[in-house]
Amino acid sequence: MTITEAIILGLVQGLTEFIPVSSTAHLLIVPSVLGWGDPGAAASAVIQFGTLLAAIIYFFGDIVRLMGGFFRGLITRRPLADVDSREAWLVVIGTIPIVVLGLLFKKHIESTFRGLWIVTTMVIVVAILMQIAEAYAKRRQFRGFDDMTVNDAVAIGLGQCLALIPGSSRSGSTIMPAIFRGIERPTAARYSFLLSIPAVGGAGFLELFKERHALSALGWTPIAVAIVVAFISGYASIWFLIRYLRTHTTHVFIYYRYVLGAAMIAMLMTKYLH
Repeated sequence: MTITEAIILGLVQGLTEFIPVSSTAHLLIVPSVLGWGDPGAAASAVIQFGTLLAAIIYFFGDIVRLMGGFFRGLITRRPLADVDSREAWLVVIGTIPIVVLGLLFKKHIESTFRGLWIVTTMVIVVAILMQIAEAYAKRRQFRGFDDMTVNDAVAIGLGQCLALIPGSSRSGSTIMPAIFRGIERPTAARYSFLLSIPAVGGAGFLELFKERHALSALGWTPIAVAIVVAFISGYASIWFLIRYLRTHTTHVFIYYRYVLGAAMIAMLMTKYLH
């Protein structure tokens, strides 16, 4: 991996990990268009730690507060008794589905689900689901984090499982069911990012352990550069999306996904992606 490749891949990962447009699809397209080929699982796993660090630092105050609430609810055996404890347990509940299904379908996730036509299909399918959610949301009254329920957490957690199929987008797969449930968009994004920390962290460490022998071939300087760039761009994309969704819908991302899906179909038909 060259420094130029590290900068561009880190930028792509950071900008697309949290915005609901699918980081996997972009990490497939951009290197192919530039003639680099697949960066490989080891590169993807390492670069992902930049965006994970961005989420941890951005929400550090929330994480500390929710951890205190989690243990308080555990000790008192009243997990939903106060706001901090309830929010912490909603994150735990929302994380359980992806852990269970991720372990059950691990082999398919690493092989069958990574087909380029599947990735392309999911880019478009999730766009359609997001558009339906936005249309449905017009008839509902929006709620904030304080009004979220266990049923909301389960529904959003099940939606996050779509992210096990590349092309879905983790944030898109969680924001979409949240909007269906009548959760206001900034809250949906915040909850999505909090859910991503244990999910991305766990998956990243497993992938990193599996691909650890391939890391030396990438070069430690490019790895460090990619992580730093992914961290900076990832932090910026979190800041942007939460503020953007305060006054806008997700339609711009929906339309972008349609264009991206059409471009991927065209590239596959001409065998540009390989």
